[in-house]
Amino acid sequence: MVNKRYVVELTSKERQQLKELINKGRVAAYKQRHARILLLTDENSGRKHMTNAQIARAISCGTATVERLRRRFVEKGFEAALERHKSRRQYEYKLDGDAEAHLIALACSNPPRGHKRWTLRLLADRMVELKVVDSLCYQTVRRTLKKTRLSPG
Repeated sequence: MVNKRYVVELTSKERQQLKELINKGRVAAYKQRHARILLLTDENSGRKHMTNAQIARAISCGTATVERLRRRFVEKGFEAALERHKSRRQYEYKLDGDAEAHLIALACSNPPRGHKRWTLRLLADRMVELKVVDSLCYQTVRRTLKKTRLSPG
């Protein structure tokens, strides 16, 4: 048997909590999946040990999920293993309030010569031409106009 790097050893109280969580009707699916994985990875359960691949097949998830959950349990504890992983990614907004106001004013103005109406790409290109922003994706224009309930044209 291969030595496991992260060994899950549940107490009887934790095991009981997981069983109750699985049997409840109104629990998020990811929590039930995490509980099942923890129960199957438990070294103190007294039953035959399963590999990560066997557990992944039994739960219908990836082996990486099992490995990450083992690691989270060992490093951060029981409660952290039941919760979702919090993203640390931070998003920066391209358009501040002034730039949004400029975009809205532009969308309400007459379209450029040769065009019947503003398109999202035209608006994005014009914002860059006017040096309001250094670059702008048409999807950002779409989200901003949707937020303000405006449509180009």
